[in-house]
Amino acid sequence: MRALAKFIGLILILGGAYLCFWPVSVDPVAWEAPENPGYVGDFAPNDGLAGLRFVDLQGRKGPEDADIGPDGLIYMATHDGEILRSTVDGPAEVWVNTGGRPLGIEFGPDGVLYVADAFRGLMAVSADGQLRLLTDQVDGTPILYPNDLDIASDGRIYFTDSSMRFSAAAEGSTLAASVLDLVEHSATGRVLRFDPASGGTEVLATGLSFANGLALTEDESAILVLETGGYRMWRYPIDGGAGEVILQDLPGFPDNLNRLNDGSFAMGLVSPRNAIMDRLSGSPFLRRMVMRLPDAMKPAPTRYGFLIRTDSSGAVLQTLQDPTGAYALITGAVDLPDGRFVVTSLTEPRLGILPLGQ
Repeated sequence: MRALAKFIGLILILGGAYLCFWPVSVDPVAWEAPENPGYVGDFAPNDGLAGLRFVDLQGRKGPEDADIGPDGLIYMATHDGEILRSTVDGPAEVWVNTGGRPLGIEFGPDGVLYVADAFRGLMAVSADGQLRLLTDQVDGTPILYPNDLDIASDGRIYFTDSSMRFSAAAEGSTLAASVLDLVEHSATGRVLRFDPASGGTEVLATGLSFANGLALTEDESAILVLETGGYRMWRYPIDGGAGEVILQDLPGFPDNLNRLNDGSFAMGLVSPRNAIMDRLSGSPFLRRMVMRLPDAMKPAPTRYGFLIRTDSSGAVLQTLQDPTGAYALITGAVDLPDGRFVVTSLTEPRLGILPLGQ
């Protein structure tokens, strides 16, 4: 019994030493998480997404973002590198493979599909499926995590670089890199602009905790940007002036942002906020310990479908939810000319279509 007690004691000592001192790849920064209002007021629960219909992705997963092509088809980026296209009734078919991890996609006025590829950089895909790399660095620094984008009428492309600390390619997946960046909270995300006329890329804004969804306002006077790690939306003047927070204390992690046909904006909340990680925001040491836990014990996304529609000032106009999580980890939405919503997801093996009237 005495030998057994010594053995158990040794195991506890080694386990404690591992949790306290084993090297991890994050260097967490202390911050103060804003109060979580929960699902009340503008965010009160509803079942607005309960009537979703689906387009099967033929074995692919994660329709991260979508856009409607000049041909009227739905184009969507998937996490295995393929960009699919489909009618609203399916089936989906492979159009191109970027050889990376396409996230945000957007058709420009020229009919070219522009892609924020988290592994490769900002890319362009011509109508016949030819791929071209536009930029993968700015001011001598690599663009490690291109995420979402929008294209102005003059052809200039605005896009987010989620992290200067964690490369999606180096970490092997966008999810792994995003978790590291959110836990560390070093706020190295930025907003970039690429000018196709000059081939130059410039930095418009910095200091964001995982810069994510981005969309131009209808008059192109400003850029709206979602800061996933700060649970908020920013508005930046197009001339690169100081930004302002226009929507804050979101009850979940905001992802993509798309301007709808009526001039409003759709964002997805991929998951409700995690109370444990919020409470640990001021404790870098404890966040390091969390990163040493087995994956099964680490905080994980919660399945809860959530879309938010706002105006350009950040006012919440509508929420569409699915508390059952039947279609979850929702990243955002775009709308068809007839008013139906195309709903995208980080992990689902299908694309959601919200019928008219909902």
